[in-house]
Amino acid sequence: MGFISPLLPDLDLKEWRSRPHLQRIRPLAQHWAENGFGTPYAVYLLYVVKLVGYVLGAIAVISATPGLGSVGDFGSWWTEPIVYQKVVVWTLLYEVLGFGCGSMPLTFRFLPPIGGFLYWLRPGTVRLPPWPDKVPLTRGTRRSIVDVALYVVVIASAVWLLCSPGTADSVPPGNTVGLLDPVRIIPLVVALPLLGLRDKTIFLAARGEQYWLTLLVFFFPYLDMMVGLKLIMVGLWWGAATSKLNRHFPFVVAVMISNSPLQRVKWIKRKLYRDFPHDLRPSKLSGFAAHTGTVIEYLLPPVLFFSHGGIVTTVALTIMVIFHLHILSTFPMGVPLEWNIFFIFSALFLFGHYAEIGLSDFGSPLLAALLLVCLVGLPVLGNMKPHLVSFLPSMRYYAGNWATSLWVFRKGSEQKLTKHIVTAAATPKEQLTKLYDEEKAELMLQKAMAWRSMHSHGRALNGLLCRAVDNLDDYDVREGEFAAGMVLGWNFGEGHLHNEQLIDAVQQRCNFAPGELRVIMLESQPIQRQRQHYRIVDAATGQLEEGYVAVKDMVTRQPWLDDQDPSIPVQVLRRTPWQRDRRGAPAHD
Repeated sequence: MGFISPLLPDLDLKEWRSRPHLQRIRPLAQHWAENGFGTPYAVYLLYVVKLVGYVLGAIAVISATPGLGSVGDFGSWWTEPIVYQKVVVWTLLYEVLGFGCGSMPLTFRFLPPIGGFLYWLRPGTVRLPPWPDKVPLTRGTRRSIVDVALYVVVIASAVWLLCSPGTADSVPPGNTVGLLDPVRIIPLVVALPLLGLRDKTIFLAARGEQYWLTLLVFFFPYLDMMVGLKLIMVGLWWGAATSKLNRHFPFVVAVMISNSPLQRVKWIKRKLYRDFPHDLRPSKLSGFAAHTGTVIEYLLPPVLFFSHGGIVTTVALTIMVIFHLHILSTFPMGVPLEWNIFFIFSALFLFGHYAEIGLSDFGSPLLAALLLVCLVGLPVLGNMKPHLVSFLPSMRYYAGNWATSLWVFRKGSEQKLTKHIVTAAATPKEQLTKLYDEEKAELMLQKAMAWRSMHSHGRALNGLLCRAVDNLDDYDVREGEFAAGMVLGWNFGEGHLHNEQLIDAVQQRCNFAPGELRVIMLESQPIQRQRQHYRIVDAATGQLEEGYVAVKDMVTRQPWLDDQDPSIPVQVLRRTPWQRDRRGAPAHD
């Protein structure tokens, strides 16, 4: 790859374009296995600059707290409890402005490179209320002045907290600066969920399942607060580990390491697959790496929680820091980079410097109940009934088991999105065309489709394409993440942001004709079942089909078309008369 130009496969573009869609994926998937996305080094440099800005910005802002000291004195004041409080607020603000997860080119944001505040400060953009039929005053999908005002309150409340001093009557033992006054936390704690009831996108972007919960813990006495913060970290690690108890995660590991800019040895990348370039299912090496990560996230957090210092704590901390540095170095496509830095700081702060504080110091039944609901109840519900809970509160992080979708536009109709929807950005293809040319833009979009196809769920989505449209050559296939990012201003692997609710909002504005836009949605796998629910929807006429795909049929396929039958075995639950007449298929395929 070059410093500015992306590294793309060397193809005869005319011949490549003449192939059926699923056959076009093969050379792109093979290229990904050795080269990843082929991202220019300049893009990685921009992400590094952004990370430095996140870290130095936090130090500069927090150092202004009365009593702490200057930026140069960071080594003497980083262990003050108020510093951790402000790091949480700073990170929440960073994410809710749109600078964190889901930003810049690796999430197909080019011009502009972020969404966030560019959308959420703009009336008329699309919002998605989580329960419009149940919560009063939340119906509709158009952002109003009220929504913008609530968003400004969230930003202003976070800035106010960052500028706040510690309270003199709550100085923890061994420290010199007090904690944040709980009264000052109330505006942010109240405004963020109120805004989330109007637009779930912003609450998810703020990583409310972690940072908003942490804000609530700040209301409790010092020792209860510190133990609660440790339990949140353990809960997040265990939630992530539990989400990886599936057959999907080895696919994620192979794809993620293939994309690492630091891993440039191609023979190692080939070993991540069973028989490169013919069989791109994950190899035993990928499975070993996946299971190793799961074991680390299960075993080391309780070691950190109960070891209370010494060599055992030091070893466990070292491994956890290396673990998160490894994730950081691969630059995952959702780019949760600042999130991993936050985890490293939290581990060093909570389990390193404050290792002596443990469960025996905990005495709040109310906080215990709150943490039980958020760290156990929601993840259990989300793992067993994933259609009810976002993968973020479910703590099913980068494990390959997400709700996903493909948006299939009849050729020429994709431009309706830019023409009829109030956004801060054009479609990814239009953005890329401005940077390169139309052919290269389409090739890069298809490279992203190859990335999706290399995951187990992507292979299922490809197998469902022939059930959605008659002639795939008449359509452009797009990643649902791109639709969410372009329309909503944020995307981070949350397929519930590009399901029927977004389709309806888009259809209200674009008025697609029947057959112009079809969407295939695949729900996450429940932990207790080896199948995933799918729906096929026409934007104009509604649902065409729903059913189930077995996980065993997903993980045994290649990313591309193996033979002349592109379909995947399904169990059909419901099909419209139009679909049944058109296909003449039985109720169970």
